[in-house]
Amino acid sequence: MTQKFRNVFGAGKPVIAMVHFGALPGSPLYDAKGGLEALIDGVTKDLGALQKAGVDAVMFGNENDRPYEFQVDTASTATMAYVIGKVRDKITVPFGVNVLWDPMASVALAAATGAAFVREIFTGTYASDMGPWTPDAGKAMRYRDRLHRSDLALLYNVSAEFAYSLDQRSLPDRARSAVFSSIPDAILVSGQITGEAASMSDLEAVKKVLPTTPVLANTGVKHATIADVLKIADGVIVGSSLKVDGNTWNAVDPDRAAEFMRLARAARGA
Repeated sequence: MTQKFRNVFGAGKPVIAMVHFGALPGSPLYDAKGGLEALIDGVTKDLGALQKAGVDAVMFGNENDRPYEFQVDTASTATMAYVIGKVRDKITVPFGVNVLWDPMASVALAAATGAAFVREIFTGTYASDMGPWTPDAGKAMRYRDRLHRSDLALLYNVSAEFAYSLDQRSLPDRARSAVFSSIPDAILVSGQITGEAASMSDLEAVKKVLPTTPVLANTGVKHATIADVLKIADGVIVGSSLKVDGNTWNAVDPDRAAEFMRLARAARGA
């Protein structure tokens, strides 16, 4: 296990819960009538429900900024920083950020808010719904260090959602190569789109080749599968399963979140 990962999450298998922002200024779904106050209200309620449920960490993300961009509008990143600043004194667990799908904006937001970790697509070459996708891990990592955040943990998603890898190596080979060449603090394995599960065979195959690197399930972990996932993965990132009716675009359901954490604690105890 990498030291940065341990510094942030401890020695256990963390449940990292998503705090999904409403659509931000400049994006097509933005609620101009509700404005910033609606964004702050939604984030505050979801954050409170997740922390009360006992999640190990939270991650703020702009999931509603569809269609997504590779170079995010400055207004989006600035608004996320403003809202996180407004709720900063309410955060009682480690927190991270993810500005889809822009590694540079994600690192900048982490530096501005004091986030402990970032999730992004940092490596690979993909054909995607957003067009050709070629992130630059070296550029993002050097930017992190220029911002004096060498302590910032980088969580690499190596199976991009909404995309197909043009790299014909197997997923385990791509994950192993990313660890060798890019020094991630954790590897994330995803399903095809938000809310869809990564296959257990993919998780097993990646963990087999990376026995000392944290490997987390990044999407689609459900109440019915959390025990089985944690037998393999070193933690999970979860959003949709904790929402009202299990719907990604709804608010967090306090009862669903509490039950998920009860099941996660039982699985970790076993």
